[in-house]
Amino acid sequence: MKQKIRWGVLGNAKIAREKVIPAMQKGSNSVVVAMASRDVAKAKPVCDALGIGTLHASYEALLSDSNVDAIYNPLPNDLHVPWSIRAAEAGKHVLCEKPIGLSSGEARELIMVRDRTGVKMGEAFMARTHPQWLRAKEIVDSGAIGDLRLMTCVFSYFNKDAANIRNKMSAGGGALMDIGCYPVTLSRMIFGCEPVRVTSSVERDPEFGTDRLTSAILDYPQGQCVFSCSTQLNPYQRVLIFGTKGRVEIEIPFNALPDRPMRIIVEPGGIEELPVCDQYTIQGDLFSRAILEDGPVPVSLEDALGNMLVIEAVFKENHGTVHLESL
Repeated sequence: MKQKIRWGVLGNAKIAREKVIPAMQKGSNSVVVAMASRDVAKAKPVCDALGIGTLHASYEALLSDSNVDAIYNPLPNDLHVPWSIRAAEAGKHVLCEKPIGLSSGEARELIMVRDRTGVKMGEAFMARTHPQWLRAKEIVDSGAIGDLRLMTCVFSYFNKDAANIRNKMSAGGGALMDIGCYPVTLSRMIFGCEPVRVTSSVERDPEFGTDRLTSAILDYPQGQCVFSCSTQLNPYQRVLIFGTKGRVEIEIPFNALPDRPMRIIVEPGGIEELPVCDQYTIQGDLFSRAILEDGPVPVSLEDALGNMLVIEAVFKENHGTVHLESL
C-alpha cells in the first residue's frame, strides 16, 4: 500500500515556502513533489532548497501532472475556490488554505464539486489539530473547569502595506478573513456547536476599505466567545477559556512554535507543557492519511461552511449598530 501522498503546491506563497512545505517534507505520509509558479526564476531556488523535484510554469501544468495526488492551495483568498474546483475536476484531492472562500455560497459550491468528483477536500486550519487545542478541548469536555461560559481571544499584527494582498478588498483581505477566522473556528470547536447570535463592530481602513479592527460576541447556547482581531495593532495573540470552576489559557494559540514545547495554563492544575511538534506536519499527515485510508479529512467543507456563515454574520451585524446619541 502507498505510504505517502505526493503533493503539489499552487504558487509560491510565503506560508507555503516558510511553513507548510518544510513541515510536510518531514511527514510520515506526505511529500511535496511539485510546485507551480508563474515566476519560475523566483520559485526555482525555493524548490531547490525544499527538495521539490518538479517546477511547473503554470497552474494548469501542475494539475495535469500524473505524479501529483493532491494539491495544497495557498493562493489569495479570491482564488481559493476557482483553483480548488479546477484541481478537483482534474482528479486531485485538495487542501485549501483558510478561509475556504469569500462567502458561504462559494463553500456550498465546493461541497457540490467535491461530491461530484469524489475527491477529498478540506480547509487548512492547522491549529485545530495541534495537541494544545486538543488538550484544551479535552479539559473543557471533562468538566475540570466546571461549566463552560466564556472564551476570549485577541489576534493582531501591523501591516499598512497597500500592495499586500491582506489589504486588498477585491482579494478578500482584512482582519476577519485573515485572522479573525481562527477565533471563529476554534470557539465552534471548544463549544462543540454553532453560535445562535452574533454582535459585532467593524472598523474599516479609509484607504483600503478592508476591516482593520473587528470585534465580535458570538453567543453560544451555554456561553459566549468574545474576540478582537486587527491588521493594524501591536502583534499579539492569546486565548482564555473560562468555566464556572476554573480556566484554560493558551499562550501561543494560533502560530504555535515548531521547535519548543507549547504551554497551556490550567486553573486548577498549573502549567502543562505539550510535546514539541509542528502543526503543519500534523495537518499534512492527517489529510494524507484521510486519502490513504479513505477517512474523514481534519476540517471538512461542511465545517468550513459553518465558519463562513459566522463570518458573514459578523460583517452583517455591524450594519445594525445603535448610535447612543440617537437614544
